[in-house]
Amino acid sequence: MRKLVVNTFVTLDGVMQAPGGPEEDKDEDFKYGGWSFNYWDDQMGKTMDELMKQPFDLLLGRKTYGIFAAHWPRIENDPTADKLNSIKKYVVSKTLDKAEWNNSYLIKTDVVNEIKKLKEKQGAEIQVHGSSSLIQTLLKNDLADEFNIWVFPVTVGNGKRLFGEGTHAADWKLIQSKAASTGVLINTYQPGGELKTGSFALDNS
Repeated sequence: MRKLVVNTFVTLDGVMQAPGGPEEDKDEDFKYGGWSFNYWDDQMGKTMDELMKQPFDLLLGRKTYGIFAAHWPRIENDPTADKLNSIKKYVVSKTLDKAEWNNSYLIKTDVVNEIKKLKEKQGAEIQVHGSSSLIQTLLKNDLADEFNIWVFPVTVGNGKRLFGEGTHAADWKLIQSKAASTGVLINTYQPGGELKTGSFALDNS
């Protein structure tokens, strides 16, 4: 069984929409695209390099796939670009008729079962980057094995959230945490099963 790992940038108030620039995702008149730009440091670059160096396939939603496919094929003499341009890429979309980026494959129907089949195949780790709508599907169907959540010290108010409506109540295990010099926390979580509740109230019976 292959591990499926979600990598995502979020604000303190849980928004993951358009971290990289104003043009990434303007849905619902989102005004704060590019909120992650001023917080990058060497620690974050090193962590991202480590993620990119290991073998993996990509699983992406339509919008993130479009952003990547418009950018990475144009980059030359860059190890990250070379890798992303060569590895297998699976894109979940009901509207795309074809996926033209090298070594790309469409998943148009029966998404949950198709992702399950991908996980069951022999092969490298499956990584998800961005892809807010796809992540909601993964959460609802317990398909993600690990989350690398990069928490940025900003708030933006409204926007697409990592844990949207319909997220299951659950416990999460913190596996690793790193702090960047800019205040970004890079936290790795794994699902910890059903949420366990309790009470601090004294039993006065």
